[in-house]
Amino acid sequence: MAVTIEIPTAFRRFTDGTPKFDCNAATIAEALNILTTQFPGLSRHVRDDQGQIRQFLNVYLNEEDIRFLGGEECAVHEGIEYTAGPRTCRPRRRRAILPPANPS
Repeated sequence: MAVTIEIPTAFRRFTDGTPKFDCNAATIAEALNILTTQFPGLSRHVRDDQGQIRQFLNVYLNEEDIRFLGGEECAVHEGIEYTAGPRTCRPRRRRAILPPANPS
């Protein structure tokens, strides 16, 4: 599934200032892996030493925390919005990091 990952301002210093990143992924986990492979400096801010999403990082699916939706194995679907950011950030409507589907 083609997705666009919107990078929060706090993380853009690890993505060379890139505000958005396009990739193809079937799950949140796959999208995060592609993102952190492309931008290795971001990896330690997204995953801990055990490879889990860091506790301070929230990931939302249509403003619903993915922890209540099956975690990072949630499937990526077209038309669904994803948001991720430091725990101090709250999701805003129509804004995403992980990942709103690209319209065909």
